[in-house]
Amino acid sequence: MSSRIGSSKTPFRASKGRPRKSPFSADTNLGSYDRKDPFRAFNVIAGLLASLATRVGGCQYKLTTEEHTLSLHLLGIVEPYISAHPSRRTLITRQPTEILDAIVFHIDSRQDLLSFALSCQRMHGIVIPRHFEYRHLRCKVSSISVWNHLIVNRSLAKNVRRLEIMDERSAEAEYVPSGIMVSDTDLESTDDELSMHDKQERFLVAALTKMTSLGSFTWSCNHSPISIDNVWPTLLKCRSLAEVHIKDNMVFGPANEEESSTGRSLVLPSVKTASFQSTKHKYGACPNPGLGRVKSLLNYCPNLENLDISYTRPQPTAPAQVPADELFLYGRWQHLNSLTLTNLRCLPGGGLDAASSFLLAHVNLEILHLDITGMTSSTRLALGPNALPRLRELKASKDIVADILQSPTDEPRPLEILKGVRLSGSQAGDQAFMTSLKLFAPDVKRIELSGWHDMEDIRRLVEAAPRLIWLDTGKKLTGAPGIVNNTVEWANMLSGVPDLATFHGVKFFYEASQTATGHADRSRNRRNEEVASLLAWKCTKLRRLDHWEDGSSKVIILAREKDGVKWDVRRVKTSN
Repeated sequence: MSSRIGSSKTPFRASKGRPRKSPFSADTNLGSYDRKDPFRAFNVIAGLLASLATRVGGCQYKLTTEEHTLSLHLLGIVEPYISAHPSRRTLITRQPTEILDAIVFHIDSRQDLLSFALSCQRMHGIVIPRHFEYRHLRCKVSSISVWNHLIVNRSLAKNVRRLEIMDERSAEAEYVPSGIMVSDTDLESTDDELSMHDKQERFLVAALTKMTSLGSFTWSCNHSPISIDNVWPTLLKCRSLAEVHIKDNMVFGPANEEESSTGRSLVLPSVKTASFQSTKHKYGACPNPGLGRVKSLLNYCPNLENLDISYTRPQPTAPAQVPADELFLYGRWQHLNSLTLTNLRCLPGGGLDAASSFLLAHVNLEILHLDITGMTSSTRLALGPNALPRLRELKASKDIVADILQSPTDEPRPLEILKGVRLSGSQAGDQAFMTSLKLFAPDVKRIELSGWHDMEDIRRLVEAAPRLIWLDTGKKLTGAPGIVNNTVEWANMLSGVPDLATFHGVKFFYEASQTATGHADRSRNRRNEEVASLLAWKCTKLRRLDHWEDGSSKVIILAREKDGVKWDVRRVKTSN
């Protein structure tokens, strides 16, 4: 029942002033006020308090029992929105643990997880033991205690996003949850070594089936009878897998023809990145390596975007390169964006034709690193019209670069980065590359050479690519490396590249300490200051140069200030 406070009928009294206002009326039915509407509750409380002064007699400044009950109810609605200590029921930490765990499940980054865990003690108790320690696992295939822990705790196994299987001889640190016992003799003890490997494989495969949200898988187990072929059928059931990295000599062996019909029908639609690399160890190396097994594994990745295949010669008697004809003939991925092939070769009698057809079919390629052999003066890479129209970065020999640049296109390629070119030291030997670079790649901004002979090589390169911003000459193939003495000649030559900001491969600065007071250091500092002023004058945008130490992560920085040019030593991050 609800009642109205105050009279609903006010008698009219004739007066010369304003008509008298009716007393404030409030609905005392508590159920008529929405808890999500604090504004109405606040207005009703304000109206009640304002009406107290208008009452007469003993009712002035007094609330009735119903009004008092209504006021307390309305204060309970308004208080969570204006109090200095919000109501606990509105905080996320008051939610059930299951809901909070489901929310944290969608956070993949360990950095974000750590930030979330540091927000409060409640979130720390959920994020750290259940998610932060499980996002990235790195252990050996012999860590049966880890696999058994994931098999038993399915709710924790699904929180694994990245799994790295290390080599048994690796000395790298392992990443395992702190709650797992390091030594579990009941699980790991066995009398037969062969049965021990069978047990390890069985536990590993069983644990993989529980990792339903696995996003990245790395296999580096090279010194073990367990092959990737034993694990691959289980990975095919992981629909969330996006990255696969395999470092094993066995993957370059012959293809396994014993594939079940169920395996052929399964695919990994989410895999975007695949990497296959061999090792320098002899274990598992095949006398006749090939890409048959790699190609059979790639058949399950139709939406591949990034592919990296690198072969390393494990022993002097092994073949130096791996035939790539099978990959070029049958490999087709319409979304392929980045391709890296290292130490491969094309067989005579059609290998280069297959490579040309492969590159022509992948129009979405933007990054191409091609380290293949098999080209001669009579057999070259012949690309059709409009091949590689989106190419931005190219790393290959100068002959392959020249063939790609000379292939006709309706519109110029957006090529900006060239890597891996070795100049021969003769104008005739580099003529085709220089001409192609000047005619078909005028907008190249960055060139990283693998080697050069004399200053004339760099002069011809600068004339062919005058819009360079970054130039790395690589290793000097003739003469003893050291600090150059003809700085003026180098500065005049580099002045032909007005936008050059970074120049590596040639040392101009002597070893010196900017704070030392010795005569030798002062002399070297004066010489370095002269070099810095000269280079800054000739190359107005040049900022970064080589440090005098080989292999260090330091560079020389030219800073242009009001009182002149200053040089400084900075440490930079090394990039792969």
